[in-house]
Amino acid sequence: MDSENGMVDIRLKAYGVSAAVFALDRLTKWFVDGHVSFFDTYPVIPGFFDIVRSQNRGVAFGIFNDSTSEWRTVLLVVASIAAVLIVSIMLWRARRLDRLTQCGLALILGGAAGNVFDRIVWGRVTDFLLFYIRDYQWPAFNMADSAIVIGSGLLMVDLLRSKRQAANVS
Repeated sequence: MDSENGMVDIRLKAYGVSAAVFALDRLTKWFVDGHVSFFDTYPVIPGFFDIVRSQNRGVAFGIFNDSTSEWRTVLLVVASIAAVLIVSIMLWRARRLDRLTQCGLALILGGAAGNVFDRIVWGRVTDFLLFYIRDYQWPAFNMADSAIVIGSGLLMVDLLRSKRQAANVS
């Protein structure tokens, strides 16, 4: 019985992290959409980080943003929903996952859910975090993207750590 309650606690924490990421993403996008025009730039760290407002109808880094295909949004929504479902199922089977993997998947789930929500409701995603140095600029992104990248990084660390541990055992 204790292992059943422990499993519920693990799932509750993982899905709670995902829900928190989703809520933070929605809150920040709502704020930017309501308070930042497409012509505004708010320097946070001058010469390095600004808050801006841009719209992305494509995927990461604006890939497919200029596509005129009427299927673009449908395909992106279907692929995003599939990713959300797969990650949700992986988290449901949390007993087989260590904490780093659980945390990484929870961040990815919350971020993916935030972006898929935008695609379904508006057909686009609001981006507002802009990092740059002189003429070198990273494409604008949002909190959901940040959670996905951090979650993916945690999965990579766990993968590398697992390989290193396996090599030390042999």
